[in-house]
Amino acid sequence: MIKRILVPVDFSEASLEALEPAVDLAKHYEGELLLLHVVEPVYYAVPAIEVIAEQQSFAKGELARMAEKLAKQGVRCHTLLRTGTPYVEIVRCALGNAADIIVMATHGRTGFSHLMMGSVAERVVRTSGCPVLTVRCREVAKLAANAIGAQKARPEARV
Repeated sequence: MIKRILVPVDFSEASLEALEPAVDLAKHYEGELLLLHVVEPVYYAVPAIEVIAEQQSFAKGELARMAEKLAKQGVRCHTLLRTGTPYVEIVRCALGNAADIIVMATHGRTGFSHLMMGSVAERVVRTSGCPVLTVRCREVAKLAANAIGAQKARPEARV
């Protein structure tokens, strides 16, 4: 049975799309959602503490709005805010809160972007102790489908 569903959100379109199947699972299994946002410390010229505090304040407000919206849909929801490396905190949070599944977005980064930023979803899948459902953003899926279609349309090169 799926009772506790951890949903990491970074407030991007992709992470909000991943919320849809998580809500469906929660309703179907009469479970609860754990909405998690991880503030990743960044270091600028201003003290990092100020930047982190601003990010945390913003995230608290966004998480509260999301939870309120979900409550109106009849979905039980708790919000969690952590600071650290996103994939580490997601896996820790899943373990510490006895999550049955993690439902998260994959942004579909490839090439240099993937090399530089890595894939949080990929790292969660590799290190999580519970199942992980990754949801691909519709826009990324559309671009991938178009790229595949374009490749099929090209005549094959003969060597």
